[in-house]
Amino acid sequence: ENIAGDRVIPDHPLVRQTIDDCLVEAMDIDGLIAVLKKIECGAVKCIARDLPEPSPLAHEILNAKPYAFLDDAPLEERRAHAVYTRRAGQTSNDQGLGILDSAAIDQVSKDAWPRVINADELHEALLLVGTLTNDEIQRCVRSDESDGANTSGRNFLDELTRDKRAGQLSNGFWIAAERLPMLETVYPDCVVTPQITAPANEAKKQWEQPDAIRELVRGRMEVVGPITATALAGFYTFPQTQMDAALLALEAEGFILRGKFHPDALETEWCDRRLLARIHRLTINRLRAEIQPVTLAEFQRFLVAWQCAGSEHRMQGVAGVEAVLNMLDGFQTQAAAWEPELLASRVKDYTPQLLDQLCFTGRIGWGRLSPVQNRNGRSNSPIRSSPISIFSRSNMLHWLALSSGSSSDFSSDTALVLDVLKEKGALFFGELTKQTGLLPSRVEQALGELVASGLVTADSFEGLRALLIPSEKRLPFADSQRVRHHKSVTSVEFAGRWSLLNRPLEHNRDEAIEAFARTLLRRYGIVFRRMIERESLDVSWFELGRAYRRLEARGEIRGGHFVSGVSGEQFALPEAIGLLRSIRKTPATGELITISGADPLNLAGILAPGPKVTAITASRILLRDGVPIAALEAGEVIVFDREVKESEVERALKIGTMPLTLRPYYS
Repeated sequence: ENIAGDRVIPDHPLVRQTIDDCLVEAMDIDGLIAVLKKIECGAVKCIARDLPEPSPLAHEILNAKPYAFLDDAPLEERRAHAVYTRRAGQTSNDQGLGILDSAAIDQVSKDAWPRVINADELHEALLLVGTLTNDEIQRCVRSDESDGANTSGRNFLDELTRDKRAGQLSNGFWIAAERLPMLETVYPDCVVTPQITAPANEAKKQWEQPDAIRELVRGRMEVVGPITATALAGFYTFPQTQMDAALLALEAEGFILRGKFHPDALETEWCDRRLLARIHRLTINRLRAEIQPVTLAEFQRFLVAWQCAGSEHRMQGVAGVEAVLNMLDGFQTQAAAWEPELLASRVKDYTPQLLDQLCFTGRIGWGRLSPVQNRNGRSNSPIRSSPISIFSRSNMLHWLALSSGSSSDFSSDTALVLDVLKEKGALFFGELTKQTGLLPSRVEQALGELVASGLVTADSFEGLRALLIPSEKRLPFADSQRVRHHKSVTSVEFAGRWSLLNRPLEHNRDEAIEAFARTLLRRYGIVFRRMIERESLDVSWFELGRAYRRLEARGEIRGGHFVSGVSGEQFALPEAIGLLRSIRKTPATGELITISGADPLNLAGILAPGPKVTAITASRILLRDGVPIAALEAGEVIVFDREVKESEVERALKIGTMPLTLRPYYS
């Protein structure tokens, strides 16, 4: 049993005797307390060591009975069962020590090898691996033949060399421009063709040859699986002593492990710790149902449930709105889509007051993260199609650090309001009017320009609503007699304080990327390259992949191949795997759901082949069990599935269901 809270021990002689027998006779509880006190005061130093397998002293914990709750997961999914202990009971003379299943090694090595479908992905592969040969580049392209594309790696290389993003060393290796300083240290006599230049931040790095060799080997170890030091030294044409030094340095970091992993291995092999963990799981056939990938249709049905868009999964109340916003944290879409399309479709009985309540508590904020495109002069006030993000304020600095700032030649009124906010900090609308000496209408217009540029936000979402509605619906800045007779909806005065969205001058980018990686997992449950196409933050899949591999190595997430028909590495939350498995076992009901094109569930043309639907509020998509079957774009109905009735599709796409509480703002 898993009892919550403190245990209440009955005051009974038999109970006291049983506890004494267990803690004193069978175990030494006093000795344990003494050791823990010494650790606490520093008399005993704890030293962590990464080993190929747990020590015999840890086996009792790993082999604990089902009632020993080491982690809250079903018995067959507990992390303790993934630890490899097969070799502990064998003698050291056993020639099969550490041998793994060949099929598991081949499968994991195949999944880890980069797959590319365009020049950008080939450039990221060069960044990851460090160097690639012509045959390896062609292998990267051939590994994605399931997409039906008939492409050649030479075409991608021509594009990269034309843009001076990649070049070929005289020893035959292809490299990315960012890796040029490191490779020049490793191969000082080699010449690059065509001549390329490293970016400024990479060019200023000073490399020592042992460090450069170590990092070069690190990149290859992430994608090749078990390999011998001799093979690596021959591939790179290094002296064996240099290769051994690099491998030992990586082993000291806990990055790679040594052993004889192939059945026919004659010498010691080395393998990336993360890949080795996957091979171990496959070798002992752990969680085969989890590893078996689902179809794209099942995955899309999972996304509807995961994002609470289905009728059975919708949230409720303030806590429900907060849960949905934490899932959509940092997602940027059209301003007019947030409440009527995203929140109202995921929260029962949604009202604007629920969002404002969260904003006033300081947990949720809003603003524009992406820079203004095609400004052509001065910025304008925000309109319904302006891109706006709603985010958790705890992540605000991360998102601002990962986005590009905006700059503009503002009008004199706007520049004055901006200067006052920089000097005085957050101010109410009336205080802004008094400090600037401007008319209220001109302050309102200046705030609109600053919001549209991503420089200003307000305490509540009411400020953005007031800027989006027509001027005749706003409370006029006039005498009380006129205000009393005017039928208004809202005013910028109701927004609370207005303040700057200050982008940090210095910020740890790695921390921000890890926060974004975690947010994407909360948003989609399962993440792979295609899932980030609609994200606005300036983060590449190469950077996210590094963060996900670190999280996987810590045991926080799982890597594998969960969705068929999708190339590249995939990462998932453990709880997402459980829901995905239950969705696969549950038969489809044929549920029809209509979403906006601005919804993050708009993955038409991204997950599966077919036309993309423009990510704007006016576009509508009809999903059946999560799969797009029709869309409404520019007033025209587009049917993806010819078996559905057009009259039913047209009715579902054109009839809106906006809540009454939102109609004054968005109708």
